[in-house]
Amino acid sequence: MPPTVLLVDDEKDILELLKYNLQKEGYQTLTAANGRQALALAQSRTPAPDLIVLDVMMPEMDGWEVCKILRKTDATSHIPVIFLTAKDDEIDEVVGLELGADDYIVKPVRIRTFMARVKKALRSRSVEHSAGETVQFEGVEILPANYVVRIDREEVPFPRKEFEVLLFLARHPDRVIRRETLLNEVWGRNVFVVDRTVDVHIRKIREKLGKYSSLIETVKGVGYRLRKEV
Repeated sequence: MPPTVLLVDDEKDILELLKYNLQKEGYQTLTAANGRQALALAQSRTPAPDLIVLDVMMPEMDGWEVCKILRKTDATSHIPVIFLTAKDDEIDEVVGLELGADDYIVKPVRIRTFMARVKKALRSRSVEHSAGETVQFEGVEILPANYVVRIDREEVPFPRKEFEVLLFLARHPDRVIRRETLLNEVWGRNVFVVDRTVDVHIRKIREKLGKYSSLIETVKGVGYRLRKEV
């Protein structure tokens, strides 16, 4: 079955343009004109959409709020989210990444760029963790095939990029991993994101790890290292 993309934007022309180009490439599409409709579709559909393209500025509920709710809900926390926005300030990018977005596209949308980002997000989701052995350290268990993290045997939702960063560190224990390496391995070499992106995700991961947060050490000016033991 082809991947399903949920498109969310209050501008009908943009919805139709993106829908047309996705369907031309064989994707299934769902559309919503505001945040509440988007949440209803994402949470009620079985299986859930494979990707959500989410406008930031919308009536009733904006994209920031929608993304927050998606990331806090087990059934939708793993779905890749690409933000669409007319704002191109770095602070807006950082806010979006803090909320768990996977990518960020500034309007007006260039179709070739849009399609490339969609394909990358879907490829990363389907290939990166389609298989793999369970990784464990201290009281943390990571199941790559299911996007599951258990902390002291309790399942804790991790947005996809946070999951990928944690998994990469856990697969390379006791090694200093440079920020540039994490950016290339998790986000890809052809996607522009700033070093601050990694720091934001590490902070969120530490919050979720709780008493195990000290296992992730900051190596000043270089990157991060995950210790196998406290």
